Amino acid sequence: MVIDYSQFGDVVAFDVVSRNSINLRHFASFVGCNNLSEPIVFALALMYDETAESFQWLFKTFLHAMSRKAPKTFFSHQDTVIAKAVSLVMPGTSHAICAWNLKHAANRILNHLGKGDCSFIKEFKACINEYEEEMEFVTSWNAMINKHNLCDNVWLQNVFEEKEKWAKPYVKGIFSAGMKGTRSNDSLHSEVRDHLRAEVDIILLLRHIEKVINDRRHKELEIEYSSRLKLPYFKIKAPILTQASETYATMIFQLFQEEHEEFQSAYIVNRDESGPCHEYTVSIIDKEKQFKVYGNPTEQTVSCSCRKFETKGFLCSHALKVLDAMDIKYLPDRYILKRWTKYARCLTSSEVPGQTFQTDDSLGFSSRYQCMCQKYVRLVTRASECEESYRILDKIWLELGKKVDEVIQKQTSISTSMAQPDVENLMTSISSITDGIESENVLEKSSKARAKESKKGQKSKTQPRNCIEKGLRKKQKVLSEQPSVMYSLSGACAQSGNAMFQGVDLSNPIEPINYEGMHPGLNPAFTQEQGFITYHTSLASSNGSQNQGL
Repeated sequence: MVIDYSQFGDVVAFDVVSRNSINLRHFASFVGCNNLSEPIVFALALMYDETAESFQWLFKTFLHAMSRKAPKTFFSHQDTVIAKAVSLVMPGTSHAICAWNLKHAANRILNHLGKGDCSFIKEFKACINEYEEEMEFVTSWNAMINKHNLCDNVWLQNVFEEKEKWAKPYVKGIFSAGMKGTRSNDSLHSEVRDHLRAEVDIILLLRHIEKVINDRRHKELEIEYSSRLKLPYFKIKAPILTQASETYATMIFQLFQEEHEEFQSAYIVNRDESGPCHEYTVSIIDKEKQFKVYGNPTEQTVSCSCRKFETKGFLCSHALKVLDAMDIKYLPDRYILKRWTKYARCLTSSEVPGQTFQTDDSLGFSSRYQCMCQKYVRLVTRASECEESYRILDKIWLELGKKVDEVIQKQTSISTSMAQPDVENLMTSISSITDGIESENVLEKSSKARAKESKKGQKSKTQPRNCIEKGLRKKQKVLSEQPSVMYSLSGACAQSGNAMFQGVDLSNPIEPINYEGMHPGLNPAFTQEQGFITYHTSLASSNGSQNQGL
């Protein structure tokens, strides 16, 4: 979570699940989005209460865990206590109110205005979603209030006083990374809500939360893997799109390509190129709205009044039109945010400032794999342009492959020789895991009492998540049908009393093995490596069952 925050912690959505139910624990979540626009969890918290002091402590603790790096934007529901805590702990952070929560609050608080032919809810949503100019917004809001005689409504007065945190004319310069408020928090809370009841044991709650987080991470990896398998689809062949496809993640490239497609319909209404900073008025065919765009060809900068880059992190169609007018055919580096690139996750745990911790080995593998892919895909593409470069790379590839195999073999041998199995610890671990699973199953059954119980004796089967797991399941099935045991035997293990290994010199790893005297039911398979003999066997007894051993 710390590593995720260091890469994508510019926008954070915060929510507490118990604010709508007094029967649940005070469960808080900090959520963001990654370079594929998928939700990621930064932190979770169990709170004693929801006072100003508790929120201040929570936000300070969160920043301390995240190397004291505050986000650019902090989303939450409308709450004066949270607003005060954010302003005190994160004074440089833009606090935004979730517009989606405002709509639901309006339906709940003013539900009598949503019945029949009353158009209040429709007009209220229009004030949130449609009006981008301040004068237009204020005029429409006042007309709505006067039309429905709501001048004395306290809730609406408070909402309007905080308009800078949710109304489009004021928040279009606040970076949101495309997040829609706290909706991702609500999705997470729905997965843990049944375990937040006070009567549920805290250990079972924590186990369930860990399972939810692991499932989400697995889904995130699947989405990232699938995105790498797909080649970008070009609607128009253009240098700037080629650059974007090589740089942006799949989802962001699709959004950028839509802007580039609209740019084809853009035209310049007026232009003033007298000074070093040019001023343009840009519009789109069949659309009345016009936008002011400022561009500097010398510094290769561009800024549009729609503020899409400042809000979402990629250029709009109006800015692309002005770049084209200034004969700039590629995106300047300043307009490519690292958080939206394919390899935004190349940062490793050792590079997080002020943090010392141990993380999963698979994270390092994934990070190294992503970085190497980017380099070598480009190299192979360039080498394929002519026969000579192809042959050079092919020759170096064989030599490089041998060196890599030698290094991996050496590392594997060291790991094998240092491995010391501990049977007692293994059995204890398996026992604890089994107990945890049984307890979790009891809770799952109690929380889903309303559902129809499955038939007695029916075995539940977990569906494999992807093609790799399917292959592993098949392999495990074959191994279970033909059970085998692996033993590593050194010379000291071959005692004279063991007739099975008489005549075998274990000190010589390449001497032929004498199979005489072995039980006819044995299915022997030997591998010799570094002075060890690895013996695989399964023994069928007279009653038809299979036993394992020597």
